[in-house]
Amino acid sequence: MDTALIIIDIQNDYFQNGKAELVHPEKASANAKLLLEQFRKKNLPIVHIQHIASRPDATFFISCTTGAEIHHDVQPTDQEQIIIKHYPNSFRETDLLEYLNSKNITDLVICGMQTHMCVDATTRAAKDFGFNCTVIGDACATKDLAVNGATVKADDVQTAFLSALSYFYSSVMNAEEYLKQE
Repeated sequence: MDTALIIIDIQNDYFQNGKAELVHPEKASANAKLLLEQFRKKNLPIVHIQHIASRPDATFFISCTTGAEIHHDVQPTDQEQIIIKHYPNSFRETDLLEYLNSKNITDLVICGMQTHMCVDATTRAAKDFGFNCTVIGDACATKDLAVNGATVKADDVQTAFLSALSYFYSSVMNAEEYLKQE
């Protein structure tokens, strides 16, 4: 029981008609659900990270809105830990580290949204705290980004961020690969 599943920000605002729709959130959420089911079967620790906006100018994840709710695919049970965060890094100003340490967790399986922001920030912080990380790439979603007048398509953003994480910060696998080894 030294491994925990971390599900980051799979919330309604990232889906169709949400306030911050991503590319392929349904596929990512479905794969996260497969991981969640496996962790539940094995009675392993599960942590749901829920982002609630704290900035006055925030346009999504507004407290007490449907958009801020955790998506039905990965709805937590009463026995699963929910950690509310206000920053991309799930460890910043939360009790995530304390919770994981209290359970003697050494390994994290990470999935969620957005790959380029919260998944990236949390994975890097987790590695810096000494955790062994596995990111499940097809259980993550992102969006098109823009820089200096150029648009970077979501698939390219996804590939770039996952490849960067796989260099030092984590192993990167797809859900099917991960579940087969279990």
